Amino acid sequence: MIVIHHLNNSRSQRILWLLEELGVPYEIKFHQRDATTNLAPPELKAVHPLGKSPVMQDGDLTIAESGAIVDYIIRKHGGGRLAPKPGTKAHEQYLEWLHYAEGSGMLPLMLNLYTTRLGEAAEPLKPRIDSEIDNHLGYVNGALAGQDYLLGDFGGADVQMSFVGEVGRAFGRLGSHPNVAAWVERLHARPAFKASLEKGGAYNLA
Repeated sequence: MIVIHHLNNSRSQRILWLLEELGVPYEIKFHQRDATTNLAPPELKAVHPLGKSPVMQDGDLTIAESGAIVDYIIRKHGGGRLAPKPGTKAHEQYLEWLHYAEGSGMLPLMLNLYTTRLGEAAEPLKPRIDSEIDNHLGYVNGALAGQDYLLGDFGGADVQMSFVGEVGRAFGRLGSHPNVAAWVERLHARPAFKASLEKGGAYNLA
C-alpha cells in the first residue's frame, strides 16, 4: 500500500487529494510542524535525507518531490485517468505544468514569503518579486481563460498547480487574476478534495 508522509499545511495535501480522486488506498504518516519555527520535524530526515514533505513510499520505492509523486501515482495507479494520452500534444503540456509548478510558479511566491520576514531590508527586492508574482499568476490566469481547468478537463496538472493558486490567494494576489481565483474555488469544491481534508487534517495557508 502507498504510504504518504504528510506534513500539516504543506504541499503533501495535494497528494492525499490526488489519491482520493483516483480512489487508490493509502496510509498517512502524520508529521507536525514545529510550533515556533514552522519547520518540518527532524524525524522526516529518517524518511528522506532532505527532511521535507511530501514523501511517498510504495513498497520498496521512496519518492520525494510533488511533481514526481503525482506523475508516478497517475502512471502506476491511475488506469489512464487524470493525464492525457502519452505521445499527444496535451500530454506534453501536462508534463510542462507538472514541472512548471515548482520550477517556476512557486519561486516568486516563496521569495515573497521569506523576504517579508526581513522587514525594511527587503524593500529593494519587493518590486521585482511583485512583478514576477503577477507575471506568473497572469500566465496561469491566461491559461484558464474560457475553461474550468488547465487542460480543459480536470487532471493531475490541476492537482500539481493547485498550491501555486492557493499560496497566491493566501498572499492576497488573486484580485487581478479572477480565473485563478475561480479555479481555486472550483478545486476546493471537489468531493475528493474535501475527503482529503477529512483525512489529512486542517489546511490553512493564511
